[in-house]
Amino acid sequence: MKTTVMAGILALTAPLTPLSPAPTTTALTAPAAPPVTALPITGLPITALPITARPVTGLPITALPAPTGVHPVGKTDLHLVDHGRADPWVAGRPRELMVSIWYPARKATGKPVRYLTPQESELLIRSEPRLDDVPADTLAKVPTHTRAGAPALRRKGGSPLVVLSPGMTLPRATMTSLAEEFASRGYVVAGIEHTYESLGTTFPDGRTVTFEAGKAGQTPETGAKVARVRAADTEFVLDRLDRSKHWNRLIDERRIAMVGHSVGGQSAAHLLPATTRIKAAVNLDGTYNPATPAKPLDKPFMMIGNPRHQPDSGGRDGSWDRFWPHVTGDGKRWLTVTGAEHLSFVDYAVLLPQLGLPRTPIDGERAIKITRTYVAAFLDLHLKGKRQPLLDKPSATYPEVRFW
Repeated sequence: MKTTVMAGILALTAPLTPLSPAPTTTALTAPAAPPVTALPITGLPITALPITARPVTGLPITALPAPTGVHPVGKTDLHLVDHGRADPWVAGRPRELMVSIWYPARKATGKPVRYLTPQESELLIRSEPRLDDVPADTLAKVPTHTRAGAPALRRKGGSPLVVLSPGMTLPRATMTSLAEEFASRGYVVAGIEHTYESLGTTFPDGRTVTFEAGKAGQTPETGAKVARVRAADTEFVLDRLDRSKHWNRLIDERRIAMVGHSVGGQSAAHLLPATTRIKAAVNLDGTYNPATPAKPLDKPFMMIGNPRHQPDSGGRDGSWDRFWPHVTGDGKRWLTVTGAEHLSFVDYAVLLPQLGLPRTPIDGERAIKITRTYVAAFLDLHLKGKRQPLLDKPSATYPEVRFW
C-alpha cells in the first residue's frame, strides 16, 4: 500500500472549458459527519527531475486525453449507504459510498461533468506543498469527455461491467481516463470511492470527508484490512447494481472484471479468487500487502507495473515475485512499462506536470495510452471473447512494455 502524489509529463490534449456542473446524482440520506483534517501526501522520490514550466499567465491549464472508442460517454453518481455494515474507519456510522457510473451513451447530450468538486480539489492541491501557488479549485476545472445523464445505450443482454478501485488517498476521479476509454468501447464502468481512504470525498448533502484509513502505518495488518474493506465495498456495490431495475437492464452480470490501481490493484487480486461474480482482474502497479492470497488465482489476471516490479528487481519491491506463484490461471500476464512510475497508470500521469510538477521518464500521455490499450485488450479478450494478439508477446508498437 502506498501513499502517493500525482506524477507525469506535460500533455495538453483538449481545450480548456468552463467549470461544468456536477453529474446527475442519486442520493440516500445519511447523518452529518464532523469535519476531518487532511493527511498530507508524501510523494515519490522524483524531486531531482526537471520542472515543467507553466503557461505565461501563471495559471495551469489542465486536460485529459480524449477516449478513442466509438461511443459518447455518459455518467451518473450514486450515493449508497450500507445500513447493515458499520464503517470500518470511523466509529458510529454506517458504511456509505460514492460510486460513479460511466456508460456508453446513445448520443452526447447533457453538460460535461466536472472532474472533482471544489472541496476535493482543494484538499488534493493543498496536500502537496509544491502546489502552494496553484489555485485551490484547479482540479475542479479539469475538462472531461463525459456528459451528465446522457441517454444510455441499451444492448440485448446488457454490457460487460468494469469495476474500478483507486489507490490509497486517491479519489475515484483519478481513473477517469480509463473509465472514459472503457465506456467509449462499450463497457459500463463503476468507479468506487472507498470512503475515508481518499483525501477528499464530497457527498450530495455538501459534506466533504477525508483520509482516516491507515494513519497508524502501512503494516500487513492494515493492508489485509484494506483488502477486506474494499472486497466488502465491491460486493455491496454489485448487489445494489443488480437490484436496481435501471442498471440491471444495462449490465450483463455474467461479464464483470475489476481493475485497481495501487492498493486498489492488490485488493482486486485478493478479491478475484474469493468471489464468483468477478471473472477477471487487473492490478495497476499495486504492491501486495499481504503478499500471498488466501486462495490461488485461477481466473484471468494481469499485473502491469513500473520497472521496480520486474522479477528479481534487487529487493526494491519483491512482492510481485512472491505473489506470482499463486497465479495459476491460463489467462495470466505480468507486464512492466519502462520509464513508468507509480502514478503513470492513472490521470495524474498527465495532470501533475500540467500543474508544474516533475516529469517522469515516460511521457504521461504515452503512459495513459499504453495502460488503456493493454487493459482494454485484456477486457476484450476475457469479457467479450475477442482474440488479442497484443497480449501474446512484445509489440514493436509498444517497445516500453516488457513481458515476464
